[in-house]
Order: sequence, then C-alpha cells, then structure tokens
Amino acid sequence: MTVHRVVVLATDGVYPFELGIPSRVFGALPDRYEVLTCSADGGPVATNSDFSVTVEHGPEALATADTVLLPPFDVSRLSRELPPRVGEALAAARPGARIVSICTGAFTLAAAGLLDGRPATTHWALADTFRSWYPQVALDPDVLFVDDGDVLTSAGAASGVDVCLHLVRRDHGTAVANHVARMCVVPPWRDGGQAQYIEYPVPPVSANSTSATRQWALENLHEPLTLAELAGHARMSLRTFARRFNEEVGTSPGRWLIHQRVARARHLLETTDLGVDDIAGQVGFATGTSLREHLHAAIGVSPVVYRRTFRGAATAG
Repeated sequence: MTVHRVVVLATDGVYPFELGIPSRVFGALPDRYEVLTCSADGGPVATNSDFSVTVEHGPEALATADTVLLPPFDVSRLSRELPPRVGEALAAARPGARIVSICTGAFTLAAAGLLDGRPATTHWALADTFRSWYPQVALDPDVLFVDDGDVLTSAGAASGVDVCLHLVRRDHGTAVANHVARMCVVPPWRDGGQAQYIEYPVPPVSANSTSATRQWALENLHEPLTLAELAGHARMSLRTFARRFNEEVGTSPGRWLIHQRVARARHLLETTDLGVDDIAGQVGFATGTSLREHLHAAIGVSPVVYRRTFRGAATAG
C-alpha cells in the first residue's frame, strides 16, 4: 500500500491545538498516512502561546507532499500580502498536491492566489476582512468546511478535525474514518454544510434538551418522522422544539434529518450490496429517486458513482 504523505506548513503565530490536528487524525493510520511538519525556513516557529515549536523539516518537504495542510495563525499576524518566505515555500509544493487550510490558513491560500474563483470558507468572525481583501474568492462563512476537489478550506478550531476526517473518509471510506474518530474520541461526521456559528451551543442546564429525541430519530430513520412527531416525542410545542433544536444543533430539524438520512445511505452504499430503492426505504426517503436527488445535492454524485468510488477506495486500502 502506498503511504500518503501529509506535510503541515507551520507559520509564526500558529495555534498549537490546530497544529496538532493532522498528526492526531492522520497519525491514527500510520500504515496509510505519514505526517511531516515543516516551516518556511526550517527554523523554530513561534506559536500564539508562550512557547515555540521546533520542526524537523524545512520547505523542501513540501515538494514531497501528497497533501499540504496550512494550520491557522493568530489574527494579529493577518496580512493582505503573502510573506515572501511563505510564498516561496508554497511554490515549492509538489504539483498536483491536495491543499487544505484550517481557519486563518485560508488567508494564506487566498494571498497566494490559490483560491481565486473558488468557493472557500474561514472563521465566521473574519468574513468581512476576508471579503474586502479577496473579493475574487467565493467565500461562504456559514459552513464548517468546503471541499472543492484539490483545495479544501475549513473554519476554526474543531472544524479542522472535521475536514481531516472528511479526507480520511474520502480516501478510505466510512469504516476507516469511523475508526479514526473512535480513536480520537470525536464525532465521526459533521456535514461540511452545517452551520459554523451556533448562538447557544450549550443550553441552560434547566432547559429541556432535544438530544433524546435526536437519538430516537436516529433509531427510527426509516419512518417519515414529521416535525410534529419529533416535537411530540420531546413533549414540546412545535415552535419551542424548532427553536431549541436550532440552538443546540445549529440547523433546523428538517435539514438535520436529511443530513442523517444521507449519511446513513452513504454508509449502506459503502458497506452493502443493497439496491438504491432498498436503501432509500431503510433511511426514510420515499423513493430511490428522492435518495438520488438528496445525495446529489449533498455531494454532487449519483449513488452508483458514490458506491463505485468508495468501494474502490476501500479495496485499495
């Protein structure tokens, strides 16, 4: 099996947590990924905390990368122009390498012209600055990550875990990505289109939670599950349930249900030989046509293409 090399380019002001994400996620599969960390000049890198990190590699490592990953750096170091040494380092990247950024790393990609005409995201709080500096980029600050094929961008902090798990899933399928998620003790999948900013991520202790109803819904995805049924299970009015659900999850109950149905369908496409109509029935879509439409809206491919792609990845793995 060919080992995929991920090279992380650390720049001054880097956030230590995000710097470690690639090694933690991809490093859980040492037989499939190799993670190297480099700096633009091969020297130590100042973090945004009270310590620096010493890296083992210089920019020459980027010429060997299958994936180049840019972790975020402190906003006090944001600049519209690309630092010369960083630009030289990126120019040394192997042609055809996959490029990934977390949070403010998107500013580096944009300054280098790598996001021109492409969809991208970054931390929601920096959206106005990003748009004013790089109007040629199709910024969407309301999502966790954007997969544009060979270039992926993600929002702040934990969304870096999401995009790395997404890449593992894309490379090797759901079962392998779920294994990595269990090793890292994180949720196996959050849809890239999920809302980035949740106004009340932790509801008051006294508030009734919708978590039990969400679990119940997951156990009954094969049923139609109307909003009224969900609210009834939670013993709330429709309005209260919808509001509280959005506060806790960051999206509407209907959209969340579609995400769960598509996720379950993707798993079945990868792991079974069930026909599209059978899978649709198991995950709660009325017809195979409905499943095809929702899957295409979510990831842009048909069930047949998706199954062929991920079966191929699983076999290669």
